[in-house]
Amino acid sequence: MSSFRDKMAAKTAELGSASERQATERPAPAAAEPRRSSAFKTGPGMLGALAVAQQRIQELETNSDKLLLPVSAIQPNPWQPRKIFSDEGLASLAESIREVGLIEPVVVRRADHGYQLIAGERRLRAHVLLHAEEIRASVIECSDQDMAVLALVENVGREDLTDYEIGQSLRRAEQEFPTRTRMAEALGMSRKGLYRFLSFDKLPDFIRRDLDLNPRLLGGSAADEIVSAIKKHGAAGLLAARELWPAVVAGTLDQGKLAAAIGAQSNRSETEQSVSERSIEKIFSGKSHAGSITKDTNSFTVKLKTGVLSDAQETQIRELISQLFNVKPG
Repeated sequence: MSSFRDKMAAKTAELGSASERQATERPAPAAAEPRRSSAFKTGPGMLGALAVAQQRIQELETNSDKLLLPVSAIQPNPWQPRKIFSDEGLASLAESIREVGLIEPVVVRRADHGYQLIAGERRLRAHVLLHAEEIRASVIECSDQDMAVLALVENVGREDLTDYEIGQSLRRAEQEFPTRTRMAEALGMSRKGLYRFLSFDKLPDFIRRDLDLNPRLLGGSAADEIVSAIKKHGAAGLLAARELWPAVVAGTLDQGKLAAAIGAQSNRSETEQSVSERSIEKIFSGKSHAGSITKDTNSFTVKLKTGVLSDAQETQIRELISQLFNVKPG
């Protein structure tokens, strides 16, 4: 087995399914991405996806070209989930490559203009840091769907990859599958787990802009709850989210409490608005209080005390209501 396949297997050995990740997530400090437990076991679907990918890579590597390619000729993998790369880690890798050379070549495929990276993003970035002009590469043939699966299988189980990054990569990979159900099956995920990651796309723009800069601000479960809270409360929910979100960014409000805070603030706003727009007129029969007419944003209510109306007056009121709303009088 080649070093590339060994590395792929090692990286996914502790990988869990979406449901396992949800069950084992631990509470995290405010504004921090929930960490995934190191006790995950490879889900059957993901294991199958990896086995197929490994077999495919093995077949392709048998006749692959081993070339020394210009660094500038290699385009990034469009399905790469990772948005953040540690500067310190890249610097350390670059120094290691400077001292002992590149031990494992990057894996690429031919593209319309040059080559497209399949695996080895950090190694390629380290060469850029070193201002190296060339890099050793294995050139294989690989379909778009293979690349999408490989990129996710290689990265999805690593603790430092955020739910937002996974969600963005899933969104980019979605077009390679006929349905979301087929995509979930190929990646060993439940449909619920898949939709949890895709919920980031339904967040307001002002939240997603901050997540582009810092993907660790929000986990998938919190994102899903926030989307539901905003949808439930409409404009009031969106306004509450806009007012509360800076506290999450600043670390003063836990991401997991944002949805509840949106609901509470929306309810207060809706109650205050209803009270401010409510008008009440009292009805008197002579000097006695006979009832009231109340109007607010949701209703127009007439209340009369029992016994203040004569039978003839009650009949008149019922006839008026019947004329206005086509209701048969009782």
